Amino acid sequence: MRRTDRQLSEADAWRILERGAYGVLSTVSPDGAPYGVPLSYCLVGGAIYVHCATVGRKLDHLGGEARVSFCVVGDTEVLPDQFGTLYESCVAEGMAAEAYAAEKQAALEGFVAKYSAGFEDEGRRYIDALRGETRVFRIDVVALSGKARRT
Repeated sequence: MRRTDRQLSEADAWRILERGAYGVLSTVSPDGAPYGVPLSYCLVGGAIYVHCATVGRKLDHLGGEARVSFCVVGDTEVLPDQFGTLYESCVAEGMAAEAYAAEKQAALEGFVAKYSAGFEDEGRRYIDALRGETRVFRIDVVALSGKARRT
């Protein structure tokens, strides 16, 4: 990291990851083409979980290369008079693997808890209705770094 004065502790990077509303999953295709896609996510047991449909570009990439990068941008504020920005972000490097059965259920319930708190019963019914149309992937974090300019 070039600006070590803006480097965050791993604990601070985890806090950004925990609070984030969305992240960008970056993958690589079998022929080496990069692909970044913004999506919702949740954390369960120290792993990042993402979900998707049963077919698509993201799945094509994950089927060929398990190594991924996941970026979350937290609070930001543009400072036009200073030609700068206040920001916080984290980048996780990890390995993606599909989640099945109880792990898949726990992850989907994690999404409900994060994005639809107070609607847990409705969320479980929603999960049950769409379980076959949804795939879930766990990202085991291998490395996590964070950076911020807060003043």
